[in-house]
Amino acid sequence: MSEEAIFEILQKALVELFEIPKEKISLQARIYEDLDIDSIDAIDLVDYVKKQTGYKMQANDFKEVRTLQDIVSVVAKKLEKDDI
Repeated sequence: MSEEAIFEILQKALVELFEIPKEKISLQARIYEDLDIDSIDAIDLVDYVKKQTGYKMQANDFKEVRTLQDIVSVVAKKLEKDDI
């Protein structure tokens, strides 16, 4: 799965689940500061990503995540590793 496809999944989740305007959503958007996602919302977001990609992010994965690009990178790297 491409990074672009993963970003589209995140974008759809943020619009549908949290009613965040699409124009606020970019790879550089900071999850907590720019998008007002709290820890409970983050759990819902991770669950949505799992349902769409088959990859369940671990708590460890989320420790260093600050932007949407960070999430995309973690998921893409894991999915790529699983394909090998």
